[in-house]
Amino acid sequence: MANELAKTQNLNQYLALPEVTNRLNSKLGAKEAMLFKAALSSAVSTNNTLMTECDPGTVINAALIGHALNLPPSPQLGYYYMVPFANKRKNTKDAQFIMGYKGYIQLAMRSGYYKKLNVVAVKAGEFVSYNPLTEELTTNFIEDPEKREMAETIGYCGFFEYINGFTKLIYMTKSQMEVYADKYSPAFSKDAFKLLREGKIPQKDQWKYSSFWYKDFDAMGRKTILRQLLSKWGAMSIEMQQAHQSDEPETFAEAQTAAQTMIEGTTGTEVVDTNFEPDTAPVDDAAELIHEDAAAEDWTKD
Repeated sequence: MANELAKTQNLNQYLALPEVTNRLNSKLGAKEAMLFKAALSSAVSTNNTLMTECDPGTVINAALIGHALNLPPSPQLGYYYMVPFANKRKNTKDAQFIMGYKGYIQLAMRSGYYKKLNVVAVKAGEFVSYNPLTEELTTNFIEDPEKREMAETIGYCGFFEYINGFTKLIYMTKSQMEVYADKYSPAFSKDAFKLLREGKIPQKDQWKYSSFWYKDFDAMGRKTILRQLLSKWGAMSIEMQQAHQSDEPETFAEAQTAAQTMIEGTTGTEVVDTNFEPDTAPVDDAAELIHEDAAAEDWTKD
Protein backbone atom coordinates (compact mmCIF):
# COMPACT_ATOMS: atom_id res chain seq x y z
CA MET A 1 0.00 0.00 0.00
CA ALA A 2 1.24 3.47 -0.82
CA ASN A 3 0.30 4.80 2.62
CA GLU A 4 2.38 2.09 4.30
CA LEU A 5 5.33 2.98 2.06
CA ALA A 6 4.82 6.66 2.81
CA LYS A 7 5.34 6.06 6.51
CA THR A 8 8.92 4.92 5.86
CA GLN A 9 9.89 7.97 3.80
CA ASN A 10 10.68 11.54 4.69
CA LEU A 11 9.13 14.06 2.35
CA ASN A 12 12.20 14.56 0.14
CA GLN A 13 12.63 10.82 -0.29
CA TYR A 14 8.96 10.47 -1.09
CA LEU A 15 9.07 13.28 -3.66
CA ALA A 16 12.00 11.52 -5.35
CA LEU A 17 10.07 8.27 -5.88
CA PRO A 18 9.51 7.66 -9.62
CA GLU A 19 5.84 6.90 -9.00
CA VAL A 20 5.32 10.23 -7.24
CA THR A 21 7.29 12.15 -9.87
CA ASN A 22 5.24 10.57 -12.66
CA ARG A 23 2.00 11.36 -10.88
CA LEU A 24 2.94 15.01 -10.35
CA ASN A 25 4.17 15.28 -13.93
CA SER A 26 0.81 14.04 -15.17
CA LYS A 27 -1.07 16.52 -12.97
CA LEU A 28 1.11 19.60 -13.41
CA GLY A 29 3.42 18.99 -16.35
CA ALA A 30 7.09 18.14 -15.96
CA LYS A 31 8.42 21.71 -15.64
CA GLU A 32 5.69 22.84 -13.25
CA ALA A 33 6.07 19.64 -11.19
CA MET A 34 9.81 20.28 -10.82
CA LEU A 35 9.17 23.83 -9.58
CA PHE A 36 6.40 22.58 -7.28
CA LYS A 37 8.67 19.98 -5.66
CA ALA A 38 11.49 22.47 -5.19
CA ALA A 39 9.19 25.05 -3.58
CA LEU A 40 7.57 22.44 -1.33
CA SER A 41 10.90 20.99 -0.21
CA SER A 42 12.20 24.47 0.61
CA ALA A 43 9.03 25.42 2.49
CA VAL A 44 9.23 22.46 4.89
CA SER A 45 13.04 22.31 5.18
CA THR A 46 12.98 23.83 8.69
CA ASN A 47 9.89 21.98 9.83
CA ASN A 48 10.90 18.54 11.04
CA THR A 49 7.32 17.50 11.76
CA LEU A 50 6.23 18.05 8.16
CA MET A 51 9.47 16.67 6.72
CA THR A 52 9.77 13.42 8.67
CA GLU A 53 6.65 12.76 10.75
CA CYS A 54 3.61 13.65 8.66
CA ASP A 55 2.18 11.32 6.03
CA PRO A 56 3.95 12.83 2.98
CA GLY A 57 0.90 12.30 0.79
CA THR A 58 -1.07 14.70 2.97
CA VAL A 59 1.74 17.27 2.79
CA ILE A 60 1.62 17.08 -1.01
CA ASN A 61 -2.17 17.34 -0.98
CA ALA A 62 -2.05 20.45 1.21
CA ALA A 63 0.58 22.06 -1.02
CA LEU A 64 -1.45 21.24 -4.15
CA ILE A 65 -4.39 23.20 -2.73
CA GLY A 66 -2.11 26.20 -2.34
CA HIS A 67 -0.68 25.62 -5.82
CA ALA A 68 -4.18 25.54 -7.32
CA LEU A 69 -4.80 28.94 -5.71
CA ASN A 70 -1.47 30.19 -7.11
CA LEU A 71 -0.14 30.86 -3.61
CA PRO A 72 3.51 30.06 -2.75
CA PRO A 73 4.04 27.63 0.16
CA SER A 74 6.69 29.65 2.01
CA PRO A 75 5.67 30.01 5.68
CA GLN A 76 7.62 33.27 5.80
CA LEU A 77 5.21 34.80 3.28
CA GLY A 78 2.25 33.65 5.35
CA TYR A 79 -0.23 33.10 2.51
CA TYR A 80 -1.05 29.62 3.80
CA TYR A 81 0.34 26.99 6.13
CA MET A 82 0.64 23.22 6.07
CA VAL A 83 -0.22 22.38 9.66
CA PRO A 84 0.34 18.96 11.27
CA PHE A 85 -2.73 17.43 12.90
CA ALA A 86 -3.05 14.21 14.87
CA ASN A 87 -5.37 11.92 12.92
CA LYS A 88 -6.56 9.56 15.64
CA ARG A 89 -8.51 7.34 13.27
CA LYS A 90 -5.41 6.51 11.22
CA ASN A 91 -2.96 7.00 14.11
CA THR A 92 -0.89 9.28 11.90
CA LYS A 93 0.08 12.91 11.63
CA ASP A 94 -1.54 14.53 8.61
CA ALA A 95 -0.85 17.92 7.07
CA GLN A 96 -3.85 20.24 6.73
CA PHE A 97 -4.06 23.26 4.43
CA ILE A 98 -4.69 26.40 6.53
CA MET A 99 -5.11 29.81 4.94
CA GLY A 100 -3.29 32.76 6.45
CA TYR A 101 -4.93 36.17 6.54
CA LYS A 102 -2.42 37.39 3.95
CA GLY A 103 -3.68 34.66 1.62
CA TYR A 104 -7.25 35.90 1.94
CA ILE A 105 -6.08 39.44 1.15
CA GLN A 106 -4.12 38.19 -1.87
CA LEU A 107 -7.10 36.31 -3.32
CA ALA A 108 -9.50 39.17 -2.61
CA MET A 109 -7.33 41.76 -4.36
CA ARG A 110 -6.73 39.36 -7.25
CA SER A 111 -10.49 39.01 -7.77
CA GLY A 112 -10.78 42.58 -9.00
CA TYR A 113 -13.80 43.39 -6.81
CA TYR A 114 -11.93 45.36 -4.17
CA LYS A 115 -10.43 48.83 -4.29
CA LYS A 116 -9.22 48.66 -0.68
CA LEU A 117 -8.92 45.81 1.82
CA ASN A 118 -7.14 45.78 5.15
CA VAL A 119 -7.16 44.31 8.64
CA VAL A 120 -5.30 45.84 11.58
CA ALA A 121 -4.79 45.30 15.26
CA VAL A 122 -5.87 48.35 17.27
CA LYS A 123 -3.34 49.24 19.96
CA ALA A 124 -3.70 50.66 23.46
CA GLY A 125 -4.27 54.42 23.34
CA GLU A 126 -5.48 54.39 19.72
CA PHE A 127 -9.20 53.65 20.20
CA VAL A 128 -11.52 56.66 20.47
CA SER A 129 -15.01 55.39 19.61
CA TYR A 130 -16.93 52.83 17.56
CA ASN A 131 -20.54 53.05 16.33
CA PRO A 132 -21.68 49.54 15.24
CA LEU A 133 -24.79 50.95 13.54
CA THR A 134 -23.03 53.38 11.24
CA GLU A 135 -19.78 51.36 11.30
CA GLU A 136 -17.75 54.41 12.17
CA LEU A 137 -14.51 53.67 13.99
CA THR A 138 -12.54 56.64 15.29
CA THR A 139 -8.90 56.03 16.15
CA ASN A 140 -5.73 57.94 16.78
CA PHE A 141 -3.06 55.64 15.41
CA ILE A 142 0.44 55.70 16.89
CA GLU A 143 2.70 57.15 14.20
CA ASP A 144 5.98 55.57 15.31
CA PRO A 145 5.88 52.01 13.85
CA GLU A 146 8.26 50.59 16.46
CA LYS A 147 6.28 52.02 19.36
CA ARG A 148 3.06 50.81 17.75
CA GLU A 149 4.43 47.28 17.33
CA MET A 150 5.37 47.15 21.01
CA ALA A 151 2.04 48.52 22.25
CA GLU A 152 -0.59 46.17 23.67
CA THR A 153 -3.34 45.07 21.27
CA ILE A 154 -6.87 45.95 22.42
CA GLY A 155 -8.95 45.14 19.33
CA TYR A 156 -9.14 44.13 15.67
CA CYS A 157 -10.64 45.93 12.69
CA GLY A 158 -11.35 44.75 9.15
CA PHE A 159 -12.34 47.04 6.28
CA PHE A 160 -12.97 46.83 2.56
CA GLU A 161 -14.14 49.11 -0.23
CA TYR A 162 -15.49 47.76 -3.52
CA ILE A 163 -14.57 49.27 -6.84
CA ASN A 164 -18.16 50.61 -6.98
CA GLY A 165 -17.71 52.43 -3.66
CA PHE A 166 -19.54 50.08 -1.25
CA THR A 167 -17.69 49.82 2.07
CA LYS A 168 -17.85 47.54 5.09
CA LEU A 169 -16.09 47.78 8.44
CA ILE A 170 -16.24 45.45 11.43
CA TYR A 171 -14.54 45.81 14.80
CA MET A 172 -14.06 43.52 17.78
CA THR A 173 -12.25 44.08 21.06
CA LYS A 174 -9.56 41.65 22.12
CA SER A 175 -11.63 40.49 25.06
CA GLN A 176 -14.52 39.75 22.68
CA MET A 177 -12.13 37.82 20.45
CA GLU A 178 -10.98 35.79 23.46
CA VAL A 179 -14.61 34.88 24.23
CA TYR A 180 -15.13 34.01 20.56
CA ALA A 181 -12.04 31.77 20.44
CA ASP A 182 -12.98 30.16 23.76
CA LYS A 183 -16.41 29.28 22.36
CA TYR A 184 -15.46 28.07 18.89
CA SER A 185 -11.88 26.80 19.12
CA PRO A 186 -11.53 23.32 20.67
CA ALA A 187 -7.91 24.03 21.59
CA PHE A 188 -8.24 27.39 23.33
CA SER A 189 -9.31 28.46 26.81
CA LYS A 190 -9.43 32.15 27.68
CA ASP A 191 -8.84 31.28 31.34
CA ALA A 192 -5.72 29.28 30.43
CA PHE A 193 -4.63 32.13 28.11
CA LYS A 194 -4.84 34.55 31.03
CA LEU A 195 -2.75 32.26 33.22
CA LEU A 196 -0.22 31.79 30.43
CA ARG A 197 0.19 35.56 29.97
CA GLU A 198 0.60 36.00 33.70
CA GLY A 199 3.36 33.40 33.78
CA LYS A 200 1.34 31.07 36.01
CA ILE A 201 1.65 28.00 33.76
CA PRO A 202 4.64 25.83 34.81
CA GLN A 203 7.29 25.38 32.14
CA LYS A 204 6.73 21.63 32.11
CA ASP A 205 3.06 22.15 31.14
CA GLN A 206 3.50 24.80 28.45
CA TRP A 207 3.68 22.17 25.70
CA LYS A 208 -0.08 21.82 26.17
CA TYR A 209 -0.60 25.34 24.82
CA SER A 210 0.74 24.95 21.27
CA SER A 211 -2.35 26.28 19.49
CA PHE A 212 -1.72 29.36 17.37
CA TRP A 213 -4.37 31.07 19.49
CA TYR A 214 -1.80 30.87 22.30
CA LYS A 215 1.35 31.27 20.17
CA ASP A 216 0.20 34.22 18.05
CA PHE A 217 -3.22 35.43 19.16
CA ASP A 218 -3.02 38.63 17.11
CA ALA A 219 -2.42 36.75 13.86
CA MET A 220 -5.39 34.49 14.55
CA GLY A 221 -7.49 37.51 15.51
CA ARG A 222 -6.67 39.27 12.24
CA LYS A 223 -7.42 36.12 10.27
CA THR A 224 -10.74 35.53 12.02
CA ILE A 225 -12.03 39.04 11.49
CA LEU A 226 -10.92 39.13 7.86
CA ARG A 227 -12.39 35.70 7.15
CA GLN A 228 -15.76 36.69 8.55
CA LEU A 229 -15.69 40.10 6.87
CA LEU A 230 -15.20 38.51 3.45
CA SER A 231 -17.49 35.49 3.92
CA LYS A 232 -20.41 37.51 5.28
CA TRP A 233 -20.13 40.75 3.32
CA GLY A 234 -17.59 40.35 0.55
CA ALA A 235 -17.84 39.23 -3.07
CA MET A 236 -16.38 35.74 -3.16
CA SER A 237 -14.56 34.70 -6.31
CA ILE A 238 -14.33 31.00 -7.17
CA GLU A 239 -10.77 30.99 -5.81
CA MET A 240 -11.89 32.58 -2.55
CA GLN A 241 -14.75 30.09 -2.17
CA GLN A 242 -12.31 27.21 -2.70
CA ALA A 243 -9.89 28.67 -0.16
CA HIS A 244 -12.68 29.23 2.37
CA GLN A 245 -13.89 25.63 2.04
CA SER A 246 -10.36 24.19 2.17
CA ASP A 247 -9.74 26.18 5.35
CA GLU A 248 -12.44 24.20 7.21
CA PRO A 249 -11.62 20.72 8.53
CA GLU A 250 -14.88 18.79 8.76
CA THR A 251 -14.80 17.51 12.32
CA PHE A 252 -12.70 18.19 15.38
CA ALA A 253 -11.84 15.99 18.33
CA GLU A 254 -12.61 17.00 21.89
CA ALA A 255 -10.92 20.13 23.15
CA GLN A 256 -7.36 18.90 23.56
CA THR A 257 -4.01 20.20 22.38
CA ALA A 258 -0.91 18.01 22.21
CA ALA A 259 2.76 18.69 21.71
CA GLN A 260 2.90 16.70 18.49
CA THR A 261 0.64 19.25 16.78
CA MET A 262 3.17 22.05 17.16
CA ILE A 263 4.73 23.57 14.08
CA GLU A 264 8.47 23.48 14.41
CA GLY A 265 10.54 26.26 12.95
CA THR A 266 7.70 28.61 12.02
CA THR A 267 5.90 31.47 13.64
CA GLY A 268 2.18 32.08 13.79
CA THR A 269 -0.06 32.04 10.83
CA GLU A 270 0.25 31.60 9.04
CA VAL A 271 -9.84 38.35 11.53
CA VAL A 272 -15.96 40.18 13.54
CA ASP A 273 -18.89 42.05 13.94
CA THR A 274 -19.67 42.33 17.63
CA ASN A 275 -23.26 41.18 17.16
CA PHE A 276 -23.05 38.26 14.77
CA GLU A 277 -23.09 34.48 15.08
CA PRO A 278 -20.63 32.82 12.69
CA ASP A 279 -21.89 30.35 10.13
CA THR A 280 -19.01 28.00 10.89
CA ALA A 281 -16.55 27.60 13.73
CA PRO A 282 -13.14 29.11 13.00
CA VAL A 283 -10.31 26.81 12.08
CA ASP A 284 -7.86 26.35 14.91
CA ASP A 285 -4.30 25.85 13.74
CA ALA A 286 -3.30 23.36 16.42
CA ALA A 287 -6.38 21.40 17.40
CA GLU A 288 -6.29 17.64 17.16
CA LEU A 289 -8.26 16.61 14.14
CA ILE A 290 -10.35 13.59 13.31
CA HIS A 291 -10.95 14.04 9.61
CA GLU A 292 -12.91 11.07 8.28
CA ASP A 293 -11.96 11.89 4.69
CA ALA A 294 -8.34 12.73 5.44
CA ALA A 295 -6.76 9.66 3.81
CA ALA A 296 -3.90 10.86 1.62
CA GLU A 297 -4.19 10.47 -2.10
CA ASP A 298 -2.37 7.37 -3.35
CA TRP A 299 0.58 9.00 -5.08
CA THR A 300 2.01 5.74 -6.47
CA LYS A 301 -0.99 4.72 -8.54
CA ASP A 302 -2.93 6.33 -11.34
